[in-house]
Amino acid sequence: MQEQTPQDILIDAINAEDPDTINRALDALHPSEIADLLESLPKKDRTLIWEFIPHNDRGDVLSHAQDPVRAGLLEQMPPEEVADVTKSLDADDIADILNDLPESVVDDVLFSMDIQDRQRLASVLSYSEDSAGGLMNPDIISVRADVTLDVVSRYLRQKGQLPDQTVSLMVVDRENSYLGVLRLIDVLTKSPDATVGEFLDSGVKFPADDPAREVARVFEQRDIFSAAVVDVNNKLLGVITVDDVLDVIQEQAEQTMRNMDGLVDDDMFSPLLVSARYRALWLGINLMAAFLASYVVGRFEETIQQLVALAVLMPVVASMGGVAGSQALNITIRGLSTGQITKVNSGLLINKEVGVGILNGLTWALVVAVVAIFWFDNYALGAIIGLAMVINLIVAAYSGVVIPLFLKKIGIDPAIAGGVLLITVTDVVGFATFLGLATFYLKG
Repeated sequence: MQEQTPQDILIDAINAEDPDTINRALDALHPSEIADLLESLPKKDRTLIWEFIPHNDRGDVLSHAQDPVRAGLLEQMPPEEVADVTKSLDADDIADILNDLPESVVDDVLFSMDIQDRQRLASVLSYSEDSAGGLMNPDIISVRADVTLDVVSRYLRQKGQLPDQTVSLMVVDRENSYLGVLRLIDVLTKSPDATVGEFLDSGVKFPADDPAREVARVFEQRDIFSAAVVDVNNKLLGVITVDDVLDVIQEQAEQTMRNMDGLVDDDMFSPLLVSARYRALWLGINLMAAFLASYVVGRFEETIQQLVALAVLMPVVASMGGVAGSQALNITIRGLSTGQITKVNSGLLINKEVGVGILNGLTWALVVAVVAIFWFDNYALGAIIGLAMVINLIVAAYSGVVIPLFLKKIGIDPAIAGGVLLITVTDVVGFATFLGLATFYLKG
């Protein structure tokens, strides 16, 4: 029998209303695991579990929870408690939490903090949460280039602890202008009499207004663990560490997946009416697209009546086009999200995907044509569906690239609208081509 996980034990304890087991199960979980568990529970059970979470752990749990779940938990907390449970967190994590609160409540929380904590937050809250400034942690350790490594080592021992994820120290001049970084490994392994400047590395820096997406792209490309954030005058403002960037990458991936399905609600257990309202719009858009495809089919009603086999084979053409188009669409959306697709190479991508569409179209057109000939004993029908499939797969591949490029250009997220538009194109072209060729054959 498979051993129960702490999460399984906790859920069983909730159902059994066993407080002792709930406490023991929570003690065995990391704050991030508790946050994941809360996201998997209905609101009533979340409220129950929240009361059992130790006060000192609540800030960490809030920092790991998704925005909708975190916002629901914050609604239950007075401003004084929010200020208290978050005081041990990094400033960027506190800023993320405060962004889920109404502005009036944020003011109350800030008023409940001591002056030092308010000053820590001031620089972060002045920037958008989707920018480098919003991601940064202003709690940094900086040193000057003209001091020795022995001085740096004694300085670090005096401080007693370093911010989490610290692998290097920021190097600045007397005016706090950013010069580069000093790796901690150099502090430990190089001659104590050497100066910081001898081992200065240029590092990576971001202007505070740079978008978080660009920050994540650079971290991913260069495999770095931290980077400086500077203002327009190159003054050091803070540091971004890899754990913050991993959160951005995860949020972007989840958002893209939700957008491709037309989902906006992040909370799996969001209220019934809220979820229904979010999803109704895209169901309605999809319905209009379906009616358009049905209208095209209706225009060939007489043709279908003369050759009933057409009704059997129609879904094959549309389905193959939909799959081929989705493959190109997904590649293009991923390229746009990572910044790999530019004006320079977009034309090359279109040509490549159309070439793939031609090769796959010819290959599978031959297969489907042979099947249709043997199935219905009709060589003309095999030729018609084969030609229709080649045309639809080429159009699908072309549309799979052009549609997201066009949507991006006009400011619409391709992940939201791209799928609906693509399916409409492949259905309409597939049906119109197949039935149009059949009509031409029957009339000839």
